[in-house]
Parts: sequence; C-alpha cells; structure tokens
Amino acid sequence: MAFIDNYDFELLKNEAENMVLNELGRQLESFEGDICTCNDCVADMAAFALNSVKPLYRFSILGSLYAAQAMDTDYGESVRTAVSAAIEKVRKNPSHE
Repeated sequence: MAFIDNYDFELLKNEAENMVLNELGRQLESFEGDICTCNDCVADMAAFALNSVKPLYRFSILGSLYAAQAMDTDYGESVRTAVSAAIEKVRKNPSHE
C-alpha cells in the first residue's frame, strides 16, 4: 500500500492558485491594449504568476478564511505584482505565432 493511500489529502489546497486566477481575471478585464486571451496564453499567464508567488497551502476551512484575508497584506501585493508581470511577459511573447 502506498503512503498516499493511507491519508486523505482532498482538503489540501494551494490558495495561491485561487488568488492568482481571481487577480488574473480582474487585471485582464481592465487591461487596456491588445492582448491574446486564448486558453494557452491565459494558462501561461497563470503559470508564470504562480511560479513567482510563495505557495499558500491550507487544509481546513479555517485556513481558507485566513488565506482570503491574505489579499489585504504584502502577500496580496506580491500576487498582484506577479500577475501583472506575467500578463506583460505573455503579451510580449504569446504562446503561439
């Protein structure tokens, strides 16, 4: 029996993913200029941003509440900055020709 089969990891989530995706949506909605929003480009933006921010894992509902407040801290600013940089990077170098 494998180690992972002995435990329930269903509630283990990286809240940074939700934060980045929500922020990416907000920034793309208000983006002024020409930018590709195809699935590949937007997924690349999310991946670049997520690779730039510290993971924020939680296991409980209480952890989810804590994570939700993180957008009002320096962590939230790092998410906003990472998303903005990712958008600009993909805008200059889209995933396609």
